[in-house]
Amino acid sequence: MQPFTLIFLIFLAVGTLLELWLLQRHKRHVRTHKDEVPSRFREKISLLDHQKAAAYTAAKATPITIDILLQAAMLLAWTLGGGLNWLAEICSSFGNGPLLTGLLFILSSFLISGIIGLPLSIWRTFGIESRFGFNNTTVKGFISDLLLGMLLGALIASPLILLFLWLMSSMDQLWWLVAWATWVSFTLLISWLFPTFIAPLFNKFTPLDDGETKQRVEQLLERCGFKSNGIFVMDGSRRSNHGNAYFTGFGNSKRIVFFDTLLVSLDTDEMEAVLAHELGHFKHKHVRNRLLMMIGSSLIGFWLLGWLSEQPWFFSGLGVTESSDSAALLLFLLVSPVFTHFLSPISTYFSRRQEFEADDFAIQQTSGEKMIHALLKLYQENANTLTPDPLYSAFHDSHPPAPVRIAHIDSRIN
Repeated sequence: MQPFTLIFLIFLAVGTLLELWLLQRHKRHVRTHKDEVPSRFREKISLLDHQKAAAYTAAKATPITIDILLQAAMLLAWTLGGGLNWLAEICSSFGNGPLLTGLLFILSSFLISGIIGLPLSIWRTFGIESRFGFNNTTVKGFISDLLLGMLLGALIASPLILLFLWLMSSMDQLWWLVAWATWVSFTLLISWLFPTFIAPLFNKFTPLDDGETKQRVEQLLERCGFKSNGIFVMDGSRRSNHGNAYFTGFGNSKRIVFFDTLLVSLDTDEMEAVLAHELGHFKHKHVRNRLLMMIGSSLIGFWLLGWLSEQPWFFSGLGVTESSDSAALLLFLLVSPVFTHFLSPISTYFSRRQEFEADDFAIQQTSGEKMIHALLKLYQENANTLTPDPLYSAFHDSHPPAPVRIAHIDSRIN
């Protein structure tokens, strides 16, 4: 066995076992605390709602477990199992040039992986989400979203993949630097286009109606010096009863989006507090910092891809018999998460720190008590557990757990 094969198998095995162990810890921790609402939440969260959140967490854990095992099995099948060799032979048999053959090879692998994972998606949507009263998606809507997403993904990804393959075959060893610059430009373009051209393909966005909520929102934006391209309500209830709010876009395409479900569940003061939190991310330049982090990490990634594409052991160690530019690109996309997964606690730590800073900003601009009320309503209506396992949460939750976040807000207002 080649050294890199052994390293790959060790990382894959340790990562898979770690995920399964963390998930079991999480289920056990939630189950252990399901019969008692934490004292800080007893006035707002009933025992029935607390137990519903525990049951929802346990139900979601089953497909997550299957998905962890399925992803590991698929990765082994694609690599050491010879799946990529088999797919490369089929794509080469059509007699196209190397660029089109490479494009077909990569897109086909994505399509096959998506089809294999489709039953789990159906189970989550029409099984678990429906059982707990969250799903509003129809079968027709599910199929429409699936086909539209596949078509849009292929239309967006195909030119980029072709360009990368052309750069890899036509330029010298610094092709990765040009590819990285292209990727950054592409990402910025998509971020700018998403609010006005891409998102409306999947949802309906209508301007927020005139009234007290809009007036309060506009006053808050003016106080914070934030300019956007509009305040919109998204028909999130068409698919789910979960509520949310977010900012999207940058530059002159920035817009504020509220789920219609959120407008029903929160009052004006609570909506203002939620919006103030999101504004806090912009005032503390979190969006810019995340963008710079993405640019820096992608530079390292493209450099690593450029180096690995020249190493014969990278291909042979992962079961690929014939090296090619498309095989190098696809192998990197498939295998890199196996090694980077262990960095998750670092990214969640910095993300949580930003959430605390955004909460602090919201408290300064609005009411801390209203912020807590809004969060408790969201925890309750989304059936978010109040008692996640701390270690599992450190790996998976970009936001602080409910007790930690509420305690932080309490410390700022008391």
